Amino acid sequence: MQPLFRRPQRWPALLFSLALAGCASTMGPTGALGYYWQSLRGHMQIMHAAEPIDDWVARTDISPALRERLQLAQRARAFAVTELGLPDNASYRRYADLKRSAAVWNVVAAPPYSLTLHTWCFPVTGCIGYRGYFTEAAAQAEAAELAAQGLEVEVYGVPAYSTLGYTNWAGGDPLLSTFIAWPEGDFVRLLFHELAHQVVYAKNDTLFNESFATAVERIGIAQWLATQSTPAARAAYATSEARRSAFRTLTRATRARLAAIYEQNKAPALDGQALAAMKNEAMQRFRADYAALRERWLNPPGGGAPQASTAQVAGYDRWVAQANNASFAAQAAYDELVPAFEALFEREGRNWPRFYDAVRQLTQQPQPERHEALRALLPDPQHLKETAGA
Repeated sequence: MQPLFRRPQRWPALLFSLALAGCASTMGPTGALGYYWQSLRGHMQIMHAAEPIDDWVARTDISPALRERLQLAQRARAFAVTELGLPDNASYRRYADLKRSAAVWNVVAAPPYSLTLHTWCFPVTGCIGYRGYFTEAAAQAEAAELAAQGLEVEVYGVPAYSTLGYTNWAGGDPLLSTFIAWPEGDFVRLLFHELAHQVVYAKNDTLFNESFATAVERIGIAQWLATQSTPAARAAYATSEARRSAFRTLTRATRARLAAIYEQNKAPALDGQALAAMKNEAMQRFRADYAALRERWLNPPGGGAPQASTAQVAGYDRWVAQANNASFAAQAAYDELVPAFEALFEREGRNWPRFYDAVRQLTQQPQPERHEALRALLPDPQHLKETAGA
């Protein structure tokens, strides 16, 4: 959402379509003109649909709920600049009603016995572990091709993506209908996450980039809720965050279990059927543990009030039902190094400019060294030991 929008010229638009990254990159392999064209066309459609928030608020044909949410977005955008040191630019000052459930659909893939994501490499952002499409059908077609190559695949809808600031000259990244109705805490934290991608971006390092943005969103939303929100919004966020935390703990344990199993794949004496059986047992245990967790959410022991409704756990249900190596490997990028970035924020005196400078300095190091430097900030570096593919 931004100020008055200038219609982008074709060649610069193509350049920024190649640069799309952050949470939902929409780039393709060099020479894949059909893919580049869908990226360019899809992004331009979003840009054309976006109008300044002030214009939306002034309209008489929108619901009071949408008007309130757009005004909330304006306050959160100002807070991001003044309190979190996030960019004061054109992004998230316009709004677009996409009339669909997702901004893009990501495809991720991994081998049957590895948590290393399949990657695609592009001119600006380097190699990343996902590929985005502006239609679900196109994403499913790509997934089918990868599955035919023997990879485990997942397709999932993404509510927002970042163009890393490359499109601010043309109006920047807009707020989207795909997440505008989320609960306040979740809505605001996503805004902070996407803006963080415009502060620091390390080429060829999805784990670093997503963990950094996730750390910014978590620290930032805590500050927002403490100073700008209502008791009801704080309580709602605390409940949803407790669910997310419990689920992260479960998936992190499963990733570690799978990584240990796949490490045994290097042993020539290991029978293939035995490896498959161990993997299957780990996945069955994961789903059984989730079922128990879900039951506690819906029917707490002792007859207490439910901590969630079936609608609120539906997304978890879908994720667990479809979970595979690609799912676990993709999720790792969003939480594996978050505690390390949080520790870095504390080390820098909870000072945002100093924190961002320290993160930028890390990007100057080779990837293994920057990851190791982050882990060294933790009391127990083994706690965040990088699994295969991290």
